[in-house]
Amino acid sequence: MNREDRLILVGQIGGAFGVKGEVRISAYTADAMALVGYSPLLGADGKPVLTLMSARPDKAGVVARVKEIATKEEADARRGQKLFVTRDALPEPDEDEFYLTDLIGLEGRDPADVVLGKVKSVQNFGADDMLEIAPAEGGPTWYLPFTREAAPELHINDGWLRIVRPTEVSDRDED
Repeated sequence: MNREDRLILVGQIGGAFGVKGEVRISAYTADAMALVGYSPLLGADGKPVLTLMSARPDKAGVVARVKEIATKEEADARRGQKLFVTRDALPEPDEDEFYLTDLIGLEGRDPADVVLGKVKSVQNFGADDMLEIAPAEGGPTWYLPFTREAAPELHINDGWLRIVRPTEVSDRDED
């Protein structure tokens, strides 16, 4: 799957809103109403699952009337369904900006240009973004903080980034 076809999580169905089949959708976009422009929204398999016919802002996203859901029960049955768009549906970032998803698949090169691995995913466990690196030689993945110190150079169009592994620190005092 190339970068343009990659699925980007943009929302999740939260269940019914009221009794007339409206759906509450949590938005993971900067502007929740952008979901309307991305319609139809895709399922995890890349197939269309939700066509927004109208929407209004809500505290965590939007409340929408959708083509595929007509009743409160149908909306509640879809609670938790994740909603995606393809990368090419998103607006192009400004110069010197990028989407975190654009980092996936990049080669990670050390300061001597040795390929250490590829970015498998970008995770956030509550603090900062972390790059999950799949080692070039195989074996278990490892995490690198996505900071200027650990990833000082990004060459997205060329398919790589510079990575500087933090030095390992012993957990016991050496006296």
